[in-house]
Amino acid sequence: MTRDPDRVIILDTTLRDGEQSPGASLNATEKLHVARQLARLGVDVIEAGFPAASPDDRRSVARVAEVVGQGDAPPGLDRPPTICALARAVPGDIDSAWDAVRPAAFPRIHTFIATSDIHMRHKLDLSRDDTLVRIREMVARARSLCEDVEFSAEDASRSDRGFLKEVVSVAIASGATTINIPDTVGYATPREFETLLHDLLTDVPGADGVVFSVHCHDDLGLATANTLAALRAGVRQVEVTVNGIGERAGNAALEEVVMMLSVRSDELALWTGVQTAQIMRTSRMVSRTTGLPVQPNKAIVGANAFAHEAGIHQDGILKHEATYEIMRPETVGLTRSTLVLGKHSGRHAFRVELAEIGYELTDEELEVAFREFKRLAEKLRSVTHADLEALIADLFVRPTNGFRLLDLQVVAGRSGMPTATVKLAVPDGGERIQAAVGAGPVDAMYSAIAEIVKRPNTLLEYAVHAITEGIDAQGTVHVQLADDRNRIVGGYGSDPDILVASAKAYVSALNRLGVLADGPLSGKNRPKRDRKTTQTKEDDMDETKRTSSPKPGPAEDTPGPAVRRQGSESEGVQDLYGVDEGRAWALQWDAAALFEAPKRLPHGRAMT
Repeated sequence: MTRDPDRVIILDTTLRDGEQSPGASLNATEKLHVARQLARLGVDVIEAGFPAASPDDRRSVARVAEVVGQGDAPPGLDRPPTICALARAVPGDIDSAWDAVRPAAFPRIHTFIATSDIHMRHKLDLSRDDTLVRIREMVARARSLCEDVEFSAEDASRSDRGFLKEVVSVAIASGATTINIPDTVGYATPREFETLLHDLLTDVPGADGVVFSVHCHDDLGLATANTLAALRAGVRQVEVTVNGIGERAGNAALEEVVMMLSVRSDELALWTGVQTAQIMRTSRMVSRTTGLPVQPNKAIVGANAFAHEAGIHQDGILKHEATYEIMRPETVGLTRSTLVLGKHSGRHAFRVELAEIGYELTDEELEVAFREFKRLAEKLRSVTHADLEALIADLFVRPTNGFRLLDLQVVAGRSGMPTATVKLAVPDGGERIQAAVGAGPVDAMYSAIAEIVKRPNTLLEYAVHAITEGIDAQGTVHVQLADDRNRIVGGYGSDPDILVASAKAYVSALNRLGVLADGPLSGKNRPKRDRKTTQTKEDDMDETKRTSSPKPGPAEDTPGPAVRRQGSESEGVQDLYGVDEGRAWALQWDAAALFEAPKRLPHGRAMT
């Protein structure tokens, strides 16, 4: 089949590279929900994971291949998306990747090896000749299993140019159908990256018979610019993530690249198959599923992207939208209307509205969600799409067989000590009740929960978001915790009562810590170095044996689980913002009132 030279292939790696963001680990159900939405979005290739990283990841990739990879063609496309799995250039990884993706109608194996001297010498302990032999053998092995094989030269932008051309030539000759040139550490500038890609496309034998691709990281804030420069050079596949999430500073954002090509077709006469009206819905699902909030000023999908406050701007918009908007909010899926669902709504309407926001539930899941929806509708005057998204995330986006909040009572005020009593369902099927005091209501509540769960952790972030309007607004709380190995997880909860939402978020994050403690130490769950000295994370693609950093010790004189707050006690007021289509507002919470504590709390738990 002849390929349109102006058609850009979109490979979405949210479920693989995006999931490598600290605290963004996804379970199989979450991955399937996101993969279905990516198919609706119209991406061409879904890189579903790294099967060799863990048995759970292999099962998740296989499930995506079975359900999404064999599904109906999304609107605007003539086939279901290709399902891709990442594999190091070693036999076991390649075989595992093939086993995972083979159920898909259009499977792909994506194998890689580092080609820069610094990586070959210090990480792989391979010579250039050894690397070429490995590429020849492993690409050929992948091609013997699968017709669609992608090869990536990791750290290509820092590789010797002559050697990189040799690498690409060997990969093509060995059967690769797509050649990916990553800017792995976000080092390149747009001009030099465009020159690099132009030289490879011009000088490498057989380059005109394969698709060239790029995968750009944002360490210097140039990921999108470098991706567009590569397209100008002749590249026709881009590897991107929703909201730009990913390792370290993240990746080129899907929404930015796609909308650039849509809005500035006069500059780059290229097109994609992405259904842009699904962008905002996809962004929200990824944010809620991963627990990673979108910054308000984020291009295309941020809460402020289509918000206008200055009087001059408002006057211009009222007279003509194009004065200050280069694209209409409707083109990315924003709507100014409010969904009216209430306590009188039935299951049919509930199911239809869930489908509208991208969730397909089984009959059993629907019954659970509908009961919770009815309870929520009794508290709120109306239930919006944002409320539904928060409800589904709270019910299903959490580890199974963990702790669960059953009841909560908090007493606080100017006089007396804040006291919290919590009741949790525990994994063995029983219930536990615990009371504790604290410096504030949230501190007391978290102390009681910590006494039941008994998982040492450091509280890194506590953020409150209002997701609907009015005095009965539903709120969402997002927390980030680190365990005693400095592995980071996120958790969130939603409820009209912000204290209940806070408790749900903390329990959710503790359950994720339990998954890390009980599961294999793979990929991004490996220990990080001391946060005080460096923020670098062990790369889950390292092919050499690692030596983990020493574990940080527990809080001084702490007999039980320690819950610590990052930062000084004089941080003052934290500004926390809402993210719902620009309708949410800034909330200011007094950090001292919530968390500030003496050196020793009355119940004997140390705070730092």
